[in-house]
Amino acid sequence: MESVGIAIALSAGILSFLSPCVLPLVPSYLAFITGMTLDELQEGDQRHAVMTHALLFVAGFTAVFVLLGASASFLGQFFRHYEMWVARVGGVLIIILGLHLIGVFKIAPLMRERRVELGASPAGYLGTIGVGAAFGAGWTPCIGPVLGGILTFAATQETFWSGVWLLFVYSMGLAVPFLLTALALERFLESFKRFRRYLGWVEKIAGVLLIVLGLLLVTGMFTALSAYLIQFTPDFIMDRI
Repeated sequence: MESVGIAIALSAGILSFLSPCVLPLVPSYLAFITGMTLDELQEGDQRHAVMTHALLFVAGFTAVFVLLGASASFLGQFFRHYEMWVARVGGVLIIILGLHLIGVFKIAPLMRERRVELGASPAGYLGTIGVGAAFGAGWTPCIGPVLGGILTFAATQETFWSGVWLLFVYSMGLAVPFLLTALALERFLESFKRFRRYLGWVEKIAGVLLIVLGLLLVTGMFTALSAYLIQFTPDFIMDRI
């Protein structure tokens, strides 16, 4: 079950990075946390400083996501006696979030951004961690439903640490592309010009992913799917999970 969950969480993180309210803002976040202009970032003369800030920004939002995952997982363990109902109710909630993303209906609270307004560049490396944490706590309209779905999924996990691990993997799905962008911003900007036309489809793909996950949980098929796929998992991976 864990290997399938990891794949879902990683895919959700990558889709969150590609969402319309994250991807276009990546250069702005990099400029803000480093205090550099876009031209200076593209020149790459201070690559070490840029990567340091990028890593600290990632550490900030990862800490928030992992704490949220720990909270959701703790609640799931608290209601462990009602495991079947937790999975079913959680599945329904995830389906609702998926329908919101694909546009069947809109949930008003998820349409409002909760980002912290920041007027000036952060003071040093500690400030960059704070900006990352603010991003993680922001729950913008695009990332909120996907993150909410993964948190709900974390609450259905068999162990506390499985839920925490899911949110860490989700965070890595966001973090790795962000770090690659910081490493090669000019190439990112060139690619973004070609990709921007597909941003709307990213939301819909994320919505479909949530709906499929929700249906698997509601019907009890997620456990059966995991049991089937586990036979194809290499032994060296099984030994680690």
